[in-house]
Amino acid sequence: MSDMQDALLLGPEGIKKTILHGGTGDIPKFTTGAKVTFHFRTTLCDDERTVIDDSRAVGTPMEIVIGNMFKLDIWETLLSSMRVGEVADFWCDIIHTGVYPLVSKSMRRIAEGKDPVDWHIHTCGMANMFAYHSLGYADLDELMKEPKPLFFTLELLQVQQPGEYNRESWALSDEERLKAVPVLHGQGNKLYKQGRYQEATQKYKEAIICIKNVQTKEKAWEAPWLKLEKMANTLTLNYSQCLLRMGEYYEVIEHTSDIINQHPGVMKAFYLRGKAHVEVWNEAEARQDFSRVLDLDPAMKKTVKKELAVLNMRLEEKNQQDRDKYKGMF
Repeated sequence: MSDMQDALLLGPEGIKKTILHGGTGDIPKFTTGAKVTFHFRTTLCDDERTVIDDSRAVGTPMEIVIGNMFKLDIWETLLSSMRVGEVADFWCDIIHTGVYPLVSKSMRRIAEGKDPVDWHIHTCGMANMFAYHSLGYADLDELMKEPKPLFFTLELLQVQQPGEYNRESWALSDEERLKAVPVLHGQGNKLYKQGRYQEATQKYKEAIICIKNVQTKEKAWEAPWLKLEKMANTLTLNYSQCLLRMGEYYEVIEHTSDIINQHPGVMKAFYLRGKAHVEVWNEAEARQDFSRVLDLDPAMKKTVKKELAVLNMRLEEKNQQDRDKYKGMF
């Protein structure tokens, strides 16, 4: 009976399940807000079963909160057919695997210690894919160009009901999330003023994650979505300001460019990007960004004049250093 039951639970078309190792007890309750911990391996359906991602190789299991709009909804469906301790192989057709490369990119960035925030992928992820030609990983770019069926090998480790675990910020309801944003924003600003930039970035980042989580449920470019986008941009710019102080100039250029590509009228994005370009000797780009700042806000004239003076001084110093260096060579 049990195999029949398992087959029945997987209603959606395009999924085939094979149990590799039976679990124990009844199938747990996957209620909204339950936290599910599991290991996963994603492989292609080729003869070698080429591995794309493997949480065991990373060393930490995956955790999702049911009903939390995790980008790969199909995992909720697959997991809810499993018992604790069970290991199962799921073949999933293209209808279920199309967004996998986007999710994988975000998981890989977390594993590499980069931002868990999907800076590049706003909710209209698919539309944006055409704007950003690369996900930064060759195998994922390949899958994005030509989606394929995939195997997910899952091992269910634990299911905790809403009251049984510590609710971190990502497990909050939307209402709680939006209430948390101004608090985190204020804490970030305070830390920034105290010169504690690293700690400030954590607060801003947490606030951005809260906003992005709520934003995925809104229709892209409609009023509620845009309101959240504006909040996220403000926080991203504060975050970038910290990075600027921390000397992470290329990261500043990356984040501000993302905002500029989506919303070309945000003056502060050009201003921060211009400052970052000055630091990495991109003279032409810096001048271009500062002239955009003036187009967007003529009241910035004095500030821009100061920045350009810094740029000229920097270039003069660099030329002098280069001259001294070459003098020593001859």
